[in-house]
Amino acid sequence: MGKINPNLGLEFRGPVVIAALTDEKILDEDQLQGLEGSFLPLIEQTPQIQLIIDFSNVKFLTSSVLGLLIRISKRVSEADGTLRLCSIGPKILDVFRITRLDKIFEIMSDVDDAMVGLKK
Repeated sequence: MGKINPNLGLEFRGPVVIAALTDEKILDEDQLQGLEGSFLPLIEQTPQIQLIIDFSNVKFLTSSVLGLLIRISKRVSEADGTLRLCSIGPKILDVFRITRLDKIFEIMSDVDDAMVGLKK
């Protein structure tokens, strides 16, 4: 698994990019800027990206992360790609439900589930 920043582990499975968030807590602006600085160039450099963001390590995040996910989703859509989120814990999933972001994002149970139907 490659790393483009210490808060993000990348794995490439053919045309699918699995981005594992490595921190338990995503709280500060530096973390957020680092993630944005990693995701946006990756999306721009990968035509029709198929991106899975794995939240299995994340226990807490700020609302700013939700804004970042919306920006990532917009960029992936503009690149004619696919974005799926997976392995989101119950407390964070509640935040997605309350904010109705569970209606915007494809949220899957785990990486294997998220891989189903993507080009390999």
